[in-house]
Amino acid sequence: MTHGFDTLQVHAGARPDPATGARQVPIYQTTAYVFRDADHAAALFNLQEVGYIYSRLTNPTVSALQERIATLEGGAGAVCCASGHAAQIMALFPLMGPGLNIVASTRAYGGTITQFSQTIKRFGWSCTFVDFDDLDAVEAAIDENTRAVFCETIANPGGYVTDLDAIAAIADRAGLPLIVDNTSATPYLCRPIEHGATLVVHSMTKYLTGNGTVTGGCVVDSGKFDWSASDKFPSLAAPEPAYHGLKFHETFGALAFTFHSIAIGLRDLGMTLNPQAAHYTLMGIETLSLRMQKHVENAGRVAAWLENHPAVEQVTYAGLPSSPYNDRLARICPNGAGALFTVTLKSGYEGCVKFVEALEIFSHVANLGDTRSLVIHSASTTHRQLSEEQQVAAGAAPNVVRISIGIEDPEDLIADLDQALRASM
Repeated sequence: MTHGFDTLQVHAGARPDPATGARQVPIYQTTAYVFRDADHAAALFNLQEVGYIYSRLTNPTVSALQERIATLEGGAGAVCCASGHAAQIMALFPLMGPGLNIVASTRAYGGTITQFSQTIKRFGWSCTFVDFDDLDAVEAAIDENTRAVFCETIANPGGYVTDLDAIAAIADRAGLPLIVDNTSATPYLCRPIEHGATLVVHSMTKYLTGNGTVTGGCVVDSGKFDWSASDKFPSLAAPEPAYHGLKFHETFGALAFTFHSIAIGLRDLGMTLNPQAAHYTLMGIETLSLRMQKHVENAGRVAAWLENHPAVEQVTYAGLPSSPYNDRLARICPNGAGALFTVTLKSGYEGCVKFVEALEIFSHVANLGDTRSLVIHSASTTHRQLSEEQQVAAGAAPNVVRISIGIEDPEDLIADLDQALRASM
């Protein structure tokens, strides 16, 4: 039987506890698990049997969350980890090696740009940043050492909507996986795998949990990429010395990436999600569609009001008819444009600072996707480490403020924005 999204967000991965009958997924707060016997232990360590060994690798609470997110995204499997940044490294880890590169969108979270432009250099990896609206430039940036293409569905901070179908076609022609960060959209607004994505990453810290209590990440594997089609991905297609020459793709098929990420990624990188955080996220996802509907409704009203305010130069919300990305919504994000966008103020950098400091309902925090409305001046915070040219390319220029609209009464949000904008002029 095929179930709808609202049913799956409550039930996927959740079954009554066999020992107690507990209906909610228990928090399995344990480090290790007792083996039935020596043969059982050996089979688990040889990847001949699926089960629990040690909570750095697998945990029943985390497994329930992985199944739920994979189901909602339409993936074959998923691996949860400690943060969204950890998820990005986990996604790249089986694909990359010294001297190899990725091609990524310039429209991305500032921390992602720093991770890809600076931190991954320590692994011998590199990244070429391209405007993903320029499809010819994306294709031209791919070379023989490229191993992945990376973008965000709804880009942070500007709320730009990526043409995933077009980017996936370019990645397919190059024989490369497309990795899509779906944090800002969530699977309720977009399922990137249906648009050709190979892997989907999330910062579960944001909308999936939805209440600002958890730091967590997830990588969803579509199960559709042929890792053995070339010699580009030896970690997945070639014999693995740590498992007596086992070939992950040959052995696990559609779940090759998922098993590799657990058996090697979590084993050696140790970016483990704790079970209590997994429990909070499971509870958060139960109301995902309800929250996203309210987020989108509020964002549309607030963005339309802001667009007509005399202190505002521009609003980037893709849900506005004036947005150049509005025509992509029906195809990429049919349930709405999300609740993240930027506002350009006529009063410049100093005006942005005054505006942020004058807000009362909006919380000034380095986060998004909360039930509460949030604001941040990206150029002085999340994107501070970038050059002004990079800030502008990422949609975080000095005169720009990022807004994450929550689920409060929209009239209250508009009144708060109005008084703060008047204070900024």
